[in-house]
Amino acid sequence: MFNYFRKELDWAGRKLVLETGKMARQADGAVLVRYGDTVVLATAVADRRVKPGQDFFPLTVHYQEKAFAAGKIPGGFFKREGRPSEAETLKSRLIDRPIRPLFPDGFRNEVQVIATVLCHDMENDPDVAAMIGASAALTLSGVPFMGPIAGARVGYIDGEYVLNPTMEQMATSKLELLVAGTTEGVLMVESEADELPEDVMLGAVTFGHQGFQPVIAAVIELAERAAKEPWPLSEPDPAVAALRAKLADAARAPLAEAYREQVKQARQDKVAAAKKAALETLALEPAEAEKAKGLLKDLEAEIVRNAILDTGLRIDGRDTKTVRPIYAEVGVLPRAHGSALFTRGETQLLAVATLGTGQDEQIIDALEGEYREHFMLHYNFPPYSVGETGRMGSPGRREVGHGKLAWRAIHPLLPEKEKFPYTMRVVAETLESNGSSSMATVCSTSLALMDAGVPLRRPCAGVAMGLIKEDRGFAVLTDILGDEDHLGDMDFKVAGTEAGITSLQMDLKITSITPEIMKIALAQAHEGRMHILGEMAKSMTAARNDVAKNAPRITIIHIPKDKIREVIGTGGKVIREITEVTGTKVDIDDDGTIKVAATDEKAAKAAIDWIRGIVAEPEIGVIYDGKVVKTAEFGAFVNFLGSRDGLVHISELLPGRVNKTTDVVNVGDSVKVKVIGFDERGKVKLSMRVVDQATGADISDQVGPKGGRGHGERGHGERGHGERGHGERGERRERGDRPDHTEAAE
Repeated sequence: MFNYFRKELDWAGRKLVLETGKMARQADGAVLVRYGDTVVLATAVADRRVKPGQDFFPLTVHYQEKAFAAGKIPGGFFKREGRPSEAETLKSRLIDRPIRPLFPDGFRNEVQVIATVLCHDMENDPDVAAMIGASAALTLSGVPFMGPIAGARVGYIDGEYVLNPTMEQMATSKLELLVAGTTEGVLMVESEADELPEDVMLGAVTFGHQGFQPVIAAVIELAERAAKEPWPLSEPDPAVAALRAKLADAARAPLAEAYREQVKQARQDKVAAAKKAALETLALEPAEAEKAKGLLKDLEAEIVRNAILDTGLRIDGRDTKTVRPIYAEVGVLPRAHGSALFTRGETQLLAVATLGTGQDEQIIDALEGEYREHFMLHYNFPPYSVGETGRMGSPGRREVGHGKLAWRAIHPLLPEKEKFPYTMRVVAETLESNGSSSMATVCSTSLALMDAGVPLRRPCAGVAMGLIKEDRGFAVLTDILGDEDHLGDMDFKVAGTEAGITSLQMDLKITSITPEIMKIALAQAHEGRMHILGEMAKSMTAARNDVAKNAPRITIIHIPKDKIREVIGTGGKVIREITEVTGTKVDIDDDGTIKVAATDEKAAKAAIDWIRGIVAEPEIGVIYDGKVVKTAEFGAFVNFLGSRDGLVHISELLPGRVNKTTDVVNVGDSVKVKVIGFDERGKVKLSMRVVDQATGADISDQVGPKGGRGHGERGHGERGHGERGHGERGERRERGDRPDHTEAAE
């Protein structure tokens, strides 16, 4: 029934299985990948027709996680998977980046790759399996794909590289690096590191590349048995070659002159004018004019690339290592908790930091389980930043990816949550863009957080590197422009501190690069990063000593675990009252840690005193403020220390004789009471007569012991209000109508 094929190998201590022919058989290519007990189905389908006028390669990659893979039912009203999560979006990009360069130039057929997580063992991240599955599915599909590729995760634990560490091992790793490539070289790198040196990062890339070679061999073996017939590639069109020659004669000189303009907007205008003039001169037919647009792009790339290799000078006149002029300023927004404006050439970022409490943490429902994130970085790229009009909507894949790259760069430098218990959100607004706004985001975010008083371990900066590679040589470019990114062969981004790298990302547009080129790029990036850090230091070198005045101040106190219920109260009544009355935010952890946040120091003190009053134990001889909550013939019940009640016997109301309790106090009166003891059941005995109600001073030595028959030991203690008078008969009489909150005190 099934034309079933299977390939199995041991890889990094676990079994990797590739299967095809059983599932999704109508797809051009479908491979089921199992690594450990994590299972991913990857499919590839290509449209054999090209849409008229299609001038780009329409490749889409979708990574999707199904809740059943972790034995869960989705939350929400509809109880089904919804829009892609941030993690799914990032992993879709992770697969797209290494496979995109491996389709031939000029291929315009729509290709769709879908990787579906069917099972997650909570040990092996599905992204590696999904990447391998996508590569295998494309290799089997017959579409012109110059793969296969494979990918691997690399950790760095106790000074040793670890291939595909488990999720538990990653908790102790100083590095999380995902690398993908072919047998020839590396195509993609994504990483977060704990300030590691360049040689360690380069070693990790090499280690990962060597580590996934057996997987590429396995995919090739599977393809030899199960691959479909390859699609025929179209022969070069002589008419296109002739058109290319005409365009070169008409446009080469004007385009070369246009690219000598160093100002971006003026250069774009001159390039557009040169193209328009060339097309008008040639008077092409509509169909030829459409083809000419793509050929002119190729001509632009040739002009720019050759100029750099021939002269060592770039579009804006810089050499290959110089960073554009930098201007940095902090505190640019008066009411923001922290803000920074970072300008590098024609790229400008405004980062704004906001501090919140634990209630502001982002709750993330992942396959691995629900967790909270206390640091968020949101990157925006409005169309005006490049002088264009465009659609404004929710963030796209690019915005999510750039924000996450900057997040990875800053994340290792954040203070421990126990020492700095704030939730932090940074919004990075791209105000101008001409190359590497993501690395400008790293710089501006670092400054904004320090301006907000976040004690980062060290300032962090990032720089983007480019590559021009031809048969006759190559050039590595520091701090690339937008045109150099578009027309070059590599986008290599390195972020870190003066102590080491915190994040590294690399994407190639060619089939691979050598370790030599990577080493040169890392060395140049280090020089560039040090220069940028020096320029940033002119505005700020370390975090402010305190958070902004209008930011919440968080005070941490600890209470016994058995007192948590008393602070929260029934249905949250007590904690709600504390926050409403004092205007503070109160977070309570299961271990008894309480965080009180307020912009007003007095409000925070009031809330803390309230909480401490609830959890404190009454001490004999100590005077407390209280409120009368009930009166009776034999005395008054007073609430003190939060929700605690005690009895002021009628004989303890005043130094002299008292005929009636309500002659002295009534419900709602504020009084000062002294703890004079506990009865046999542990209930608190209070006294007002030994406390000066005006000053709260102890006047025991002035009033002396209780006296007189009416309120003495016998008058009220034995007969009047003592154990028999009210302790037995009186207590039974009162019990039926006594409020709940007085039972404990009695």
